[in-house]
Amino acid sequence: MTTPDVFEPARLGPLTLRNRTIKAATFEGMTKGALVTDDLVEFHRAHAAGGVAMTSVAYCAVAPDGRTEYDQLHWRPEALPGLRRLTDAVHAEGAAASAQIGHAGPVANGRSNGVPSIAPVRMFNPMSMQMTRAATRADIERVTKAHANAALMAIEAGFDAVEIHLGHNYFASSFLSPKINKRTDEYGGSLANRAKVALGAARAVREAVGDRIAILAKLNMDDGVPGGFWLDESIRVAKWLEEEGSVDALELTAGSSLLNPMYLFRGDAPVREFAATFRQPLKLGVRLVGDRFIREYPYEEAYLLDGARQFRAALDLPLVLLGGVTERATMDRAMAEGFQFVAMGRALLREPDLIDRIQADASTKSLCIHCNKCMPTIFSGTHCVLA
Repeated sequence: MTTPDVFEPARLGPLTLRNRTIKAATFEGMTKGALVTDDLVEFHRAHAAGGVAMTSVAYCAVAPDGRTEYDQLHWRPEALPGLRRLTDAVHAEGAAASAQIGHAGPVANGRSNGVPSIAPVRMFNPMSMQMTRAATRADIERVTKAHANAALMAIEAGFDAVEIHLGHNYFASSFLSPKINKRTDEYGGSLANRAKVALGAARAVREAVGDRIAILAKLNMDDGVPGGFWLDESIRVAKWLEEEGSVDALELTAGSSLLNPMYLFRGDAPVREFAATFRQPLKLGVRLVGDRFIREYPYEEAYLLDGARQFRAALDLPLVLLGGVTERATMDRAMAEGFQFVAMGRALLREPDLIDRIQADASTKSLCIHCNKCMPTIFSGTHCVLA
C-alpha cells in the first residue's frame, strides 16, 4: 500500500479532516465555574489556526461527580453556549473540534466536588486524601447513560467528534485494571467482566449518536505499574471495540493518574514545581516524597510506538499514535507503519503553529525540551513556561 502523506486529508468516521494531525487532549485548567472561558476558546482557536486537523477539548466530565476538581467542565445546558462559541472559533480556522468525555472515577476529587468519588472498590484517593465509595450497579448504569447524553450534547454544541476516556485509571480504566478492580461480582474477575464498563460506555455513545459525529476512544495500553492493565489484555479489549463497531478510531495511551502519571509523559519530573502548587502540609509532603509518585522516565521520540505496533498488527481499526511526536520524520514513520493519525500535546503547548511550520519546512524541529514544567500549570491555566 502507498504510504499516506501526513498532510493529506483523511477520513475519520463521517469526517474528512484536512490532515492527519490531532491536538491531543491536555487538561487546560481554563473552565472557571465549570464553564467555557475566553481563554479556553482562544487556546483551541490558536491550535486550529496553527494547522492541526482537529483539536481535543479536555476534559469534559459526563457527571458532576466525575470531575477531577470543582471547576472542571461538565456537561449540562448551561455549558452549551460557551462550547458552541468554542467550536465556532475552531471551525472558522478550518479545523474540527473533538470533546473528550468521561468520568474520572477514583481520580475525581471528592473533597473539591463535594461528593465522594466512586471506584470499583472502596479505596484511598490521593487526589482528595479521602476514601472513595465502591460504585454500585446503579452508579455504573448512571455513568454509562451519562456518556450517551454527553455525546448528544456534544452534537448540539457543534463538536465534530467525541473521545471516550478509557485510560489513566479514570472510571472505565479503573475497572479494566486488575490492580484496582478487586470486585467479585459481574464487573470483576475475568477480563470480560472488567471490560463491561468500558465497552458499555462506547456502545451507549454509538447507539445515541450513530454516525452523526466521529467516535474515538483513548485506551490505556498499560498502566505502567506491576499488576496493572497490560498490553495482552488491552489488545483484547481493542478487538472487542473493533468487533462491536462502537468506535471509529483508538488513541493509544499509557499510565495511571493515580499510581504513575509520568509513565505517559516521559522526560523531567517537575516535583518541586508540583509542590509549589499546593498548600502546607501537602506542599512539604510532595517535596519530601513526591519523587516516589512523580517518577522520571527518559524521553525519546515516539516512545509509545513499540507497544502501539502490537495493536497495529492485531487490528484493522484506525489508530492514533500518541507520545513523543514532535517532528516530520516521526510523523512519516507513523504513516509508514500503518497509523492513520498522530496526536501531539506538549510540543503544541510550546508552539501552537508547529504543524504549519513543519508542513512548510520538513526539517523544522520542536522547541519543546520535555521539562514537563507545563504539567503543574494545569492548576492556573495550562501553558508552556518557556514560551
